[in-house]
Amino acid sequence: MFLLLFAAWVIFNGAFTWEIALFGLGISGIVYFFACHFMDFSIRKDIRCIKKSGIFCWFVAALFVEIVKANLVTAKWILTNRYEIEPVLVTFQMHFKTNIARVLYANSITLTPGTITVKQEGNTYTVHALERSYAEDINGGKIAEILYRLEADE
Repeated sequence: MFLLLFAAWVIFNGAFTWEIALFGLGISGIVYFFACHFMDFSIRKDIRCIKKSGIFCWFVAALFVEIVKANLVTAKWILTNRYEIEPVLVTFQMHFKTNIARVLYANSITLTPGTITVKQEGNTYTVHALERSYAEDINGGKIAEILYRLEADE
């Protein structure tokens, strides 16, 4: 976090001189100390975030692929002039340990075209799917596997 604060300082200043860099190091140090002392942040959490950044990048890439695939399927479905819509509400459970994983999974479902997370309480999800075939792969899949791996070391 300290390095990100310092990098933001340098970028927002628009120029790099030794005075700006030294002042930025001091300001970044003060803000980092404040975050560690008053906001329950620690160097250990910093290191854990750095270790998990690769898995998070994998999650973002997999989510992007799923969004593109769902867009293509939805576009194909719309362009074939098929007017019989069979929307369904599906309720299922996922067993995530953290609230962050639960929210990321619910939002991932909502971001993919044709599905919306209607309700999420604990590990129970209720999802509206535009077509019955959209609801088949919601309960699990690659995104859930990556989120399980992301929260494995919590």
